[in-house]
Amino acid sequence: MDVTDTRRARVLIAADKFKGSLTAVEVAERIGAGLRHAAPDVVVESVPVADGGDGTVDAAVAAGFERRLVEVTGPLGEPVTAAYALRGDTAVVEMAEASGLRHLPPGVFAPLTAATYGTGELLRAALDAGARSLVLGVGGSATNDGGAGMLAALGARLLDARGVPVGPGGAALADLATADLSGLDARLADTEVVLASDVDNPLLGPKGAAAVYGPQKGATQEDVATLDAALARFAEVLDAAAAAEAPGAGAAGGVGFGALVGLRARFRPGVEVLMDMLGFAGALERADLVITGEGSLDEQTLHGKAPAGVAAAARARDVEVVAVCGRLALPPAALTAAGIRRAYALTDIEPDPARCMAEAGPLLERLAVDIARDVLL
Repeated sequence: MDVTDTRRARVLIAADKFKGSLTAVEVAERIGAGLRHAAPDVVVESVPVADGGDGTVDAAVAAGFERRLVEVTGPLGEPVTAAYALRGDTAVVEMAEASGLRHLPPGVFAPLTAATYGTGELLRAALDAGARSLVLGVGGSATNDGGAGMLAALGARLLDARGVPVGPGGAALADLATADLSGLDARLADTEVVLASDVDNPLLGPKGAAAVYGPQKGATQEDVATLDAALARFAEVLDAAAAAEAPGAGAAGGVGFGALVGLRARFRPGVEVLMDMLGFAGALERADLVITGEGSLDEQTLHGKAPAGVAAAARARDVEVVAVCGRLALPPAALTAAGIRRAYALTDIEPDPARCMAEAGPLLERLAVDIARDVLL
């Protein structure tokens, strides 16, 4: 970009969170402060983004949605306070708020028994509030139950051979004999549900929920085999083999499968859903430069993460993109292929990762000053 008068320069900040350090809103605030320090007349607009995982509700609230709090059942059965976002008859529900790893004690995992019941309760609360368009953002989950707990909370009956409800968690689905979805909340029939995810894995097999994501939740190889077999039983009893193979079915421990089958959800990449909802397209039309980013720019970024979605949309409109991150693990060629001119990493100015995490805000402001000097001035 050749901008000789920064008073005409309009910068759109559309970055995700720096996990463990800054929310997406805080990232935008820090970048904006750094840009204005170096180029006081620059016009800055921010659209904090997310990909359906942690931070999705925060991004919606930043765009004008109302935060609603409700007490639901956590992944281990304990009560937790979870948030969803509401605007008119549209609600954004973030699975991790109810069933996320954040609700487990430090160092504690429960891959076989953690359940999504609270996610179903959160969806029901949104329905109670009048929502008839639901965005279910999934990611950061502690669970591997195929969404069984979520469906049970919404009225499904999942029974063993004795007619007793199966226990919580994915492993218990091995005992599933019958699944009755006729009792699901009747309001779902008149509700549009979008499954927003940054992954498109199937439910089962080597690329499925248990094999790919189970180890991140503490599953041993034996646990993975147990969970995959139990989820296969779930799909068999529901007579939903096609849904088990559908993109997104394996997202968040298989909650995508439960959403596709029980909620008749439509799968979309999470960053696309959030960008549409948050008014990204209009902001992009006004921008001369886009700054995106997240905590780590790596191979995962290129497969459905927020910065990749932002860069693709900007490239389609021929708007230049630079990225900020805590850690950069992509070569220049990969950045260029993704539509990112250059990436600025906190580790470029502070090699100690611990200090980068602790001092992410001030360091990010310094990077923004560099961006302004390199690109705007």
